[in-house]
Amino acid sequence: MKILLIEDEQPLRESIIAYFTGEGNICETAVDFKSAIDKIAVYNYDCILLDLTLPGGDGLEILRRLKKMNKNDGVLIISARHSLEDKLDGLNLGADDYLIKPFHLSELKARVMAIVRRKSYSGSNVIVFNEISIDTLAMKVEVAAHAVALTKKEYDLLVYFIANRGKVISKNALAEHLWGDEIDLVDHFDFIYTHIKNLRKKLMEAGCPDYVKSMYGVGYKFESQ
Repeated sequence: MKILLIEDEQPLRESIIAYFTGEGNICETAVDFKSAIDKIAVYNYDCILLDLTLPGGDGLEILRRLKKMNKNDGVLIISARHSLEDKLDGLNLGADDYLIKPFHLSELKARVMAIVRRKSYSGSNVIVFNEISIDTLAMKVEVAAHAVALTKKEYDLLVYFIANRGKVISKNALAEHLWGDEIDLVDHFDFIYTHIKNLRKKLMEAGCPDYVKSMYGVGYKFESQ
Protein backbone atom coordinates (compact mmCIF):
# COMPACT_ATOMS: atom_id res chain seq x y z
CA MET A 1 0.00 0.00 0.00
CA LYS A 2 0.97 3.59 -0.51
CA ILE A 3 0.03 5.71 2.50
CA LEU A 4 0.22 9.43 3.25
CA LEU A 5 0.43 10.29 6.95
CA ILE A 6 -0.56 13.90 7.70
CA GLU A 7 0.44 14.34 11.33
CA ASP A 8 2.49 16.99 13.17
CA GLU A 9 3.03 15.05 16.42
CA GLN A 10 6.53 13.61 15.93
CA PRO A 11 6.47 10.57 18.29
CA LEU A 12 3.14 9.35 16.88
CA ARG A 13 4.27 10.06 13.34
CA GLU A 14 7.47 8.08 13.77
CA SER A 15 5.73 5.10 15.37
CA ILE A 16 3.12 4.92 12.58
CA ILE A 17 5.79 5.20 9.87
CA ALA A 18 7.91 2.47 11.50
CA TYR A 19 4.87 0.19 11.84
CA PHE A 20 3.68 0.46 8.23
CA THR A 21 7.07 0.56 6.53
CA GLY A 22 8.10 -2.45 8.62
CA GLU A 23 5.35 -4.38 6.83
CA GLY A 24 6.62 -3.34 3.40
CA ASN A 25 4.33 -0.39 2.72
CA ILE A 26 5.28 2.96 1.21
CA CYS A 27 4.60 5.62 3.85
CA GLU A 28 5.03 9.31 3.04
CA THR A 29 4.51 12.15 5.51
CA ALA A 30 3.33 15.74 5.72
CA VAL A 31 3.74 17.68 8.96
CA ASP A 32 1.62 20.76 8.23
CA PHE A 33 -1.29 21.98 6.11
CA LYS A 34 0.79 23.35 3.22
CA SER A 35 2.98 20.26 2.76
CA ALA A 36 -0.15 18.08 2.89
CA ILE A 37 -1.83 20.12 0.13
CA ASP A 38 1.34 19.94 -1.98
CA LYS A 39 1.42 16.13 -1.62
CA ILE A 40 -2.21 15.43 -2.48
CA ALA A 41 -2.04 17.77 -5.49
CA VAL A 42 0.76 15.73 -7.06
CA TYR A 43 0.43 12.12 -5.84
CA ASN A 44 -2.25 9.47 -5.36
CA TYR A 45 -2.49 7.23 -2.30
CA ASP A 46 -4.29 4.05 -1.28
CA CYS A 47 -5.06 5.69 2.05
CA ILE A 48 -4.46 9.08 3.68
CA LEU A 49 -4.17 9.19 7.47
CA LEU A 50 -5.35 12.69 8.36
CA ASP A 51 -4.98 14.58 11.62
CA LEU A 52 -7.47 17.46 11.89
CA THR A 53 -5.39 19.89 13.96
CA LEU A 54 -2.42 20.95 11.84
CA PRO A 55 0.02 23.86 11.75
CA GLY A 56 -1.19 26.29 9.10
CA GLY A 57 -4.72 24.97 8.62
CA ASP A 58 -7.53 22.55 9.43
CA GLY A 59 -7.61 18.95 8.25
CA LEU A 60 -11.25 19.36 7.25
CA GLU A 61 -10.13 21.85 4.59
CA ILE A 62 -7.86 19.14 3.18
CA LEU A 63 -10.95 16.94 2.77
CA ARG A 64 -12.68 19.78 0.91
CA ARG A 65 -9.68 20.15 -1.40
CA LEU A 66 -9.63 16.39 -2.08
CA LYS A 67 -13.31 16.57 -3.00
CA LYS A 68 -12.73 19.50 -5.40
CA MET A 69 -9.89 17.57 -7.05
CA ASN A 70 -12.20 14.53 -7.51
CA LYS A 71 -9.57 12.35 -5.83
CA ASN A 72 -10.45 8.78 -4.93
CA ASP A 73 -7.84 8.27 -2.18
CA GLY A 74 -9.14 6.56 0.93
CA VAL A 75 -9.14 8.84 3.99
CA LEU A 76 -8.96 7.81 7.64
CA ILE A 77 -9.14 10.70 10.10
CA ILE A 78 -6.96 10.20 13.18
CA SER A 79 -7.73 12.91 15.72
CA ALA A 80 -7.94 13.73 19.40
CA ARG A 81 -11.07 15.75 18.58
CA HIS A 82 -13.78 13.35 19.66
CA SER A 83 -16.97 15.42 19.44
CA LEU A 84 -19.82 14.00 17.39
CA GLU A 85 -19.87 17.22 15.35
CA ASP A 86 -16.23 16.80 14.28
CA LYS A 87 -16.83 13.16 13.38
CA LEU A 88 -19.94 13.94 11.33
CA ASP A 89 -18.23 16.87 9.60
CA GLY A 90 -15.32 14.63 8.57
CA LEU A 91 -17.51 11.78 7.32
CA ASN A 92 -19.87 14.14 5.49
CA LEU A 93 -16.90 15.75 3.73
CA GLY A 94 -15.82 12.36 2.36
CA ALA A 95 -13.65 10.66 4.98
CA ASP A 96 -14.05 6.88 4.99
CA ASP A 97 -13.52 6.40 8.72
CA TYR A 98 -12.69 8.28 11.94
CA LEU A 99 -10.35 6.95 14.63
CA ILE A 100 -9.96 8.79 17.94
CA LYS A 101 -6.52 9.14 19.57
CA PRO A 102 -5.01 7.34 21.36
CA PHE A 103 -5.33 4.06 19.45
CA HIS A 104 -3.48 0.79 18.99
CA LEU A 105 -1.45 0.53 15.78
CA SER A 106 -3.03 -2.86 15.08
CA GLU A 107 -6.47 -1.22 15.04
CA LEU A 108 -5.16 1.55 12.78
CA LYS A 109 -3.88 -1.05 10.34
CA ALA A 110 -7.21 -2.93 10.40
CA ARG A 111 -9.10 0.29 9.64
CA VAL A 112 -6.73 1.14 6.78
CA MET A 113 -7.02 -2.36 5.29
CA ALA A 114 -10.81 -2.18 5.50
CA ILE A 115 -10.84 1.12 3.59
CA VAL A 116 -8.53 -0.19 0.87
CA ARG A 117 -10.58 -3.39 0.52
CA ARG A 118 -13.82 -1.42 0.15
CA LYS A 119 -12.41 0.98 -2.41
CA SER A 120 -10.36 -1.39 -4.55
CA TYR A 121 -11.50 -4.97 -3.96
CA SER A 122 -15.24 -4.83 -3.18
CA GLY A 123 -14.59 -5.39 0.52
CA SER A 124 -12.93 -8.79 0.18
CA ASN A 125 -9.60 -10.00 1.59
CA VAL A 126 -9.19 -12.18 -1.50
CA ILE A 127 -8.70 -10.64 -4.95
CA VAL A 128 -9.65 -12.89 -7.85
CA PHE A 129 -8.86 -12.25 -11.51
CA ASN A 130 -9.58 -15.25 -13.75
CA GLU A 131 -7.21 -18.01 -12.52
CA ILE A 132 -5.24 -15.62 -10.26
CA SER A 133 -6.15 -15.48 -6.56
CA ILE A 134 -4.48 -13.12 -4.08
CA ASP A 135 -4.90 -13.36 -0.31
CA THR A 136 -4.17 -9.76 0.72
CA LEU A 137 -3.87 -10.58 4.42
CA ALA A 138 -1.35 -13.40 3.95
CA MET A 139 0.14 -11.71 0.83
CA LYS A 140 0.00 -15.03 -1.03
CA VAL A 141 -0.60 -15.47 -4.76
CA GLU A 142 -2.01 -18.57 -6.43
CA VAL A 143 -2.58 -19.40 -10.09
CA ALA A 144 -5.13 -22.16 -10.62
CA ALA A 145 -4.73 -23.11 -6.91
CA HIS A 146 -0.93 -23.40 -7.17
CA ALA A 147 1.26 -21.02 -5.17
CA VAL A 148 3.43 -18.54 -7.06
CA ALA A 149 6.42 -17.00 -5.28
CA LEU A 150 6.71 -13.27 -5.96
CA THR A 151 9.03 -10.64 -4.55
CA LYS A 152 7.44 -7.79 -2.59
CA LYS A 153 7.66 -5.41 -5.57
CA GLU A 154 6.24 -8.03 -7.95
CA TYR A 155 3.38 -8.67 -5.52
CA ASP A 156 2.66 -4.93 -5.23
CA LEU A 157 2.75 -4.60 -9.01
CA LEU A 158 0.27 -7.43 -9.47
CA VAL A 159 -2.16 -6.05 -6.89
CA TYR A 160 -1.91 -2.58 -8.43
CA PHE A 161 -2.42 -3.93 -11.95
CA ILE A 162 -5.51 -5.92 -10.95
CA ALA A 163 -6.97 -3.01 -8.99
CA ASN A 164 -6.58 -0.91 -12.16
CA ARG A 165 -7.31 -3.62 -14.72
CA GLY A 166 -8.35 -2.35 -18.10
CA LYS A 167 -6.76 1.06 -17.52
CA VAL A 168 -3.60 2.37 -19.14
CA ILE A 169 -1.05 2.99 -16.37
CA SER A 170 1.97 5.16 -17.03
CA LYS A 171 5.46 4.13 -15.94
CA ASN A 172 5.51 7.22 -13.75
CA ALA A 173 2.32 6.17 -11.94
CA LEU A 174 3.70 2.66 -11.39
CA ALA A 175 6.96 4.04 -10.05
CA GLU A 176 5.23 6.48 -7.70
CA HIS A 177 2.97 3.74 -6.36
CA LEU A 178 5.84 1.36 -5.63
CA TRP A 179 8.53 3.79 -4.45
CA GLY A 180 6.66 6.92 -3.33
CA ASP A 181 7.88 10.47 -3.82
CA GLU A 182 11.53 9.37 -3.71
CA ILE A 183 11.02 8.37 -7.34
CA ASP A 184 11.37 12.07 -8.25
CA LEU A 185 15.14 11.65 -7.79
CA VAL A 186 15.36 8.92 -10.47
CA ASP A 187 16.43 9.76 -14.01
CA HIS A 188 14.81 6.79 -15.79
CA PHE A 189 12.38 3.93 -15.18
CA ASP A 190 14.32 0.97 -16.56
CA PHE A 191 13.93 -0.82 -13.22
CA ILE A 192 10.15 -0.83 -13.73
CA TYR A 193 10.59 -2.83 -16.93
CA THR A 194 12.73 -5.39 -15.08
CA HIS A 195 10.09 -5.93 -12.35
CA ILE A 196 7.29 -6.20 -14.92
CA LYS A 197 9.28 -8.63 -17.06
CA ASN A 198 9.91 -10.86 -14.03
CA LEU A 199 6.24 -10.72 -12.98
CA ARG A 200 5.03 -11.62 -16.48
CA LYS A 201 7.48 -14.52 -16.68
CA LYS A 202 6.38 -16.00 -13.34
CA LEU A 203 2.67 -15.69 -14.14
CA MET A 204 3.03 -17.20 -17.60
CA GLU A 205 5.17 -20.07 -16.28
CA ALA A 206 2.35 -20.75 -13.79
CA GLY A 207 -0.15 -21.01 -16.66
CA CYS A 208 -1.51 -17.48 -17.10
CA PRO A 209 -1.95 -15.78 -20.46
CA ASP A 210 0.15 -12.65 -20.91
CA TYR A 211 -2.15 -10.17 -19.21
CA VAL A 212 0.36 -7.29 -19.14
CA LYS A 213 0.16 -5.33 -22.37
CA SER A 214 2.84 -2.79 -23.27
CA MET A 215 1.33 0.45 -24.58
CA TYR A 216 4.18 1.90 -26.63
CA GLY A 217 5.29 5.32 -25.40
CA VAL A 218 2.59 5.39 -22.70
CA GLY A 219 2.85 2.58 -20.17
CA TYR A 220 1.06 -0.69 -19.50
CA LYS A 221 -2.43 -2.18 -19.36
CA PHE A 222 -3.48 -5.32 -17.45
CA GLU A 223 -6.37 -7.05 -19.20
CA SER A 224 -7.72 -10.40 -20.38
CA GLN A 225 -6.95 -11.68 -23.85
